[in-house]
Amino acid sequence: MSDGDAGVVAVPQRPVDALLAHLQQVVGQDIDEPLLLRALTHRSFAYENGGVPNNERLEFLGDSVLGLVVTETLYRSHPDLAEGQLAKLRAAVVNMRALADVARTFDLGQYVMLGKGEEATGGRDKASILADTMEALIGTVFLCTDIERAAQFIHHHFDALIEEAATLGAGLDWKTSLQEMAAAVGQGTPEYRVGEQGPDHEKEFHARVVLGEQVLGEGHGRSKKEAEQKAAKEAWHSLDRRRTAMAEADADPRAERSRLP
Repeated sequence: MSDGDAGVVAVPQRPVDALLAHLQQVVGQDIDEPLLLRALTHRSFAYENGGVPNNERLEFLGDSVLGLVVTETLYRSHPDLAEGQLAKLRAAVVNMRALADVARTFDLGQYVMLGKGEEATGGRDKASILADTMEALIGTVFLCTDIERAAQFIHHHFDALIEEAATLGAGLDWKTSLQEMAAAVGQGTPEYRVGEQGPDHEKEFHARVVLGEQVLGEGHGRSKKEAEQKAAKEAWHSLDRRRTAMAEADADPRAERSRLP
């Protein structure tokens, strides 16, 4: 690390070797370490360390690269969808919550250089910081390689999310999709029961989804909305498994015979 990064010592940030190895494994090409360090530099750290360059320009670039790759993927994968529906699908993938979830899959927050205030208030798991850093990382991969390898990196981390978005229905969020499915199978309206814990600057929310007095999903998050969405996602998959099992039972002739008098 350069002399200009001496302030990093005060922040419990993981060495970037493992992250560099991950990037190189995914894209098959070396990534410039100084540029990666800039991608990991949050503005709070830059402010506390003499105004060193932060990751906001890389975030701006990465946002555009991500949008292009996801848009092209959706365009080619769904030739029959209208522009409006494609835009909704893209919004389900390119948003703060989705980007933060992807970042958590490889512990990106542990590498971010934060100011003392952000560090003290749980900044390493804040969705806004994780999402911005994820976009900066995409911008870094693009600058160090090319659009093809940047797309390769995005597909590696986002394809499952893109495929999942196509199952969400008209609302393209888990709460709306759960409500649609619950209505379709005659289960009524989902009820969300939310609790919170921790000090004001570091609250954590816990949500449970209840259908017919049965808890179908639970979720945790740093906001009520995030916790409810995670709980709704778990509940949606639980209800979908039930619906699939019922459909398979209805299609099984043996099950049909067993119901005959």
